[in-house]
Amino acid sequence: MALTPAQTAFIHDNPFVAVVTTLREDGSPHSTVVWADADGEGVSFNTAYGLRKPRHIEHDPRVSVTVVDPADPFRWVSVSGVARFTDEDAEEQIERLSLLYTGEDFSGWRVPGEQRVKVRVSAERVGGWGLDG
Repeated sequence: MALTPAQTAFIHDNPFVAVVTTLREDGSPHSTVVWADADGEGVSFNTAYGLRKPRHIEHDPRVSVTVVDPADPFRWVSVSGVARFTDEDAEEQIERLSLLYTGEDFSGWRVPGEQRVKVRVSAERVGGWGLDG
């Protein structure tokens, strides 16, 4: 399944935070707020190795990502699929997202010694409201 152009632009072009839900080892959900990006094939977000999200994904790669327009909560997109890690473009992505979401580079958020990783979530299921598709 793919995101429509409007769904992709909704996530890619706007600084709307996303809620990422992963599964803990006991199967219970764990939701956190992240900065997200999208292309037509799925969504991506950035994290650092050693944190809970990557550990959960290593155990169970099923992930759900939901983005809601804060000015209109009836405009939203939700993508569920399988997550995979890539180091390719991880540093560039976090800098792009930081500029989009904060207007500043990521240096003020960095933790010494962290290794950033890009998490790609395939669009196996896509839902939404208030946009085409």
